[in-house]
Amino acid sequence: MKSKFFKHLAMVTKHRFKVFVLCTKCGLFWRGLVHDLSKYSPTEFFESVKYYTGKYSPIAECRNQTGYSKAWLHHKGRNKHHVEYWYDRENKEQMNIPYKYAVECVCDKIAATKCYKGKDYKPEMVLKHWQKYGHLAPTNDNMKNFFTTVFSDLAQHGEKYVLNKRYLKAKYNLIVLNSEK
Repeated sequence: MKSKFFKHLAMVTKHRFKVFVLCTKCGLFWRGLVHDLSKYSPTEFFESVKYYTGKYSPIAECRNQTGYSKAWLHHKGRNKHHVEYWYDRENKEQMNIPYKYAVECVCDKIAATKCYKGKDYKPEMVLKHWQKYGHLAPTNDNMKNFFTTVFSDLAQHGEKYVLNKRYLKAKYNLIVLNSEK
């Protein structure tokens, strides 16, 4: 247990640092700084230690073994960069995610892929993961189009092209805000 404790702590800290670096490139210093602080809460941290594998999310491993994750229920309800935060289950309505959280979500997906893939990381892995699992999240078409476009451009052109305020603002305004009118 002790070994998994420190390995998970290192993974969370590494992930948060990567998100911070990516968010800073996009002009969102504060979002990067406060990203995923709830992962240090007892509800999230200790479940994640128990199901830590180092290969993929402990939340996924917990779900595989038990069918649900208390850590995920806690996490998605406190972190606005998750699409699930913006979903009203009762009315089956998915709001557009505000720009700063949508960009934080992009940075989160890239950083998570980098952490779990390590030296094998390639930008197209983010798109493949989004295509495999992104459609499962209760996201409206505006947000799906935004994320798919950004991750496709990431795969084709790389991080430098995508991770900047000018590119992201333009894509968000074109895809998300124009469709609200």
